[in-house]
Amino acid sequence: MTIDKKTDRAQFATKLGVIATTVGSAVGLGNIWRFPYEAGSNGGGAFMLCYIFFIFVIGVPVICAEFMMGRGTRSNILGAYRKLSPNGKWYIAGYMGILASVVILSFYSVVAGWTLEYFTQSLLGGMEMSSASEYHEEFSNFSTDGVRPVVWTIVFLVVNYVILARGVTKGIEKMSNILMPLLFLLLLIFCINSLTLDKASAGLAFLFHPDFSKITPGMLLSAMGQAFFSLSLGLGCMTTYASYFSDKTRLGRSAVITAGLDTLVAMLAGVIIFPAVFSFGMSPQAGPTLVFEVLPAIFHSLPGGMVWSSLFFFLLVLASLTSTISMSEISIAFMVEEKGMKRRTATHVNTLIAMVFGTLCALSFGPLADVRIFGMTFFNAFDYLSSNILLPLGGMIASVFVGWFVDRKFIREQMTDSGTIRFRALGLIVFCLRYIAPTGIALVFLNSIGVL
Repeated sequence: MTIDKKTDRAQFATKLGVIATTVGSAVGLGNIWRFPYEAGSNGGGAFMLCYIFFIFVIGVPVICAEFMMGRGTRSNILGAYRKLSPNGKWYIAGYMGILASVVILSFYSVVAGWTLEYFTQSLLGGMEMSSASEYHEEFSNFSTDGVRPVVWTIVFLVVNYVILARGVTKGIEKMSNILMPLLFLLLLIFCINSLTLDKASAGLAFLFHPDFSKITPGMLLSAMGQAFFSLSLGLGCMTTYASYFSDKTRLGRSAVITAGLDTLVAMLAGVIIFPAVFSFGMSPQAGPTLVFEVLPAIFHSLPGGMVWSSLFFFLLVLASLTSTISMSEISIAFMVEEKGMKRRTATHVNTLIAMVFGTLCALSFGPLADVRIFGMTFFNAFDYLSSNILLPLGGMIASVFVGWFVDRKFIREQMTDSGTIRFRALGLIVFCLRYIAPTGIALVFLNSIGVL
């Protein structure tokens, strides 16, 4: 097959930019918010071991598949499928990825808006309460308010817009080079603080000493799902970003580094949260409320609690932003390359769509709580559609497409930089894409829609 590479297309300028942007795409609330409560609900150490296993047997091969599609075609997700299969219908998966990116950006920005509210309130001293029940009441009052969640959702999307409008190198790469090191620095500061707490050893034992009796089919599916969703696979984020890679970028190594650093962030989040949870007598199974109700109560109990609370929610804002930038770029690249829009116009359109749907999602906890789509609120419906249907299907299609239908010569050229480097794991990657990844993702998909 012949691939028409656009030599004048924007490219990331540095190796740091490649790693910072791809890791930033993967790292988000899924690592710092979702991983701790999933691990807490599924036995801690055993869950983490299974999670790491699936990151590397499913996550890395699928990242490689998306990298190959993006760098090899120099196209957005739709264009990549069309160039690799001009006469096929695989491009439909490209439309699915674009739809998923818009849907996720809409409801994800609502949660990101919550983190902005909590960051601001922490700075202003508005999070000083005396009990966990008060924090629960505060979060309930805020999330059901008809104005504040919408305002913060829009503010977050405006910040997202400002970065994206500056372009690939001056906007996305430059901000990723700043945000990702800062995010890791904040994580390390919190880890050091958590390790000084009274019962830090109990929290670390929960996270790092696996109880293999906790391994059940349900737990394995949860770990597999967390590994897949944590890396933002199935959307086309990695395909889009890889289209900006230089010809000298080593795809296999970049995939392993991306997966490894994404996993490290999840582990560091566990090191931050579980020692604190055990030291203050909280439940590690607190679920999604862990971040917005349990942790603020813990911060209040620490010396300088306002500072710790402000830093933590600032950390969440950064993690949210690195993810929403990559999600937005999927549809922006599509509109620029397939519809002929100018980048600024495409960024306007992407942001306005997200603002409209994001407003509906933000209001679904309050004024629109009774408005249902198939029995779900706007927020839950958007979450279900993307997380349970579009992402698994997108990831499964990418695996099957590259593993079975893309020319093996194209795969070899991409993974070996046209034969200039050796990539001994090529056969293993193809095997995982053909058999292991599609099977694992299919099980996650069936479980998420209630079949298993």
